Amino acid sequence: MADTNKQFDEVTAKCRAIFVDKMQDYGASWRIFRLAGITDQLYIKVKNIRQVQETGVSLVGDDIEGNLRAIVNYGITAIIQSRHKFADFIDMSNEEALALYDQVLAEAKELMMRKNHDYGEAWREMSKEGIVDMIMAKIIRIKTIIGHNGKTISSEGAEGNYFDIINYAIFDLIHYEKD
Repeated sequence: MADTNKQFDEVTAKCRAIFVDKMQDYGASWRIFRLAGITDQLYIKVKNIRQVQETGVSLVGDDIEGNLRAIVNYGITAIIQSRHKFADFIDMSNEEALALYDQVLAEAKELMMRKNHDYGEAWREMSKEGIVDMIMAKIIRIKTIIGHNGKTISSEGAEGNYFDIINYAIFDLIHYEKD
């Protein structure tokens, strides 16, 4: 499990660096996204990954690992948005946004460590394609939950699914870096 902890930190450092760079370029412009919009962005990224996995071709040059990093970052922003609601303009500084990013990432890591313990690192035996399919299933679940105005009867709700998406994307990134 110590390897997973270290690998999680290595993979997420790259995701965070991209988030910081994009914040320098655009500020917290993602604050205008409603959950449906962010979920659609996640859907686009996972669809692209599945297309590349099936065909081996990307005509616009999007690679799987770049899309997985985007999924981590969109997942984190989705959780921030679910907690702070969307805005019609940039309403927080880069520093405030990065602090929220770090808080959600720490929560994702803590959840991953608990689940990883309970499930015995089963993800290590999963295929890259199977992990992407799990991400897609989580996105479809979120879309359904959003369609029900966020109300669930017996499931964990959208936020739990966003956390799972983040961690599955990180697991897949660890697989790709290992290769």
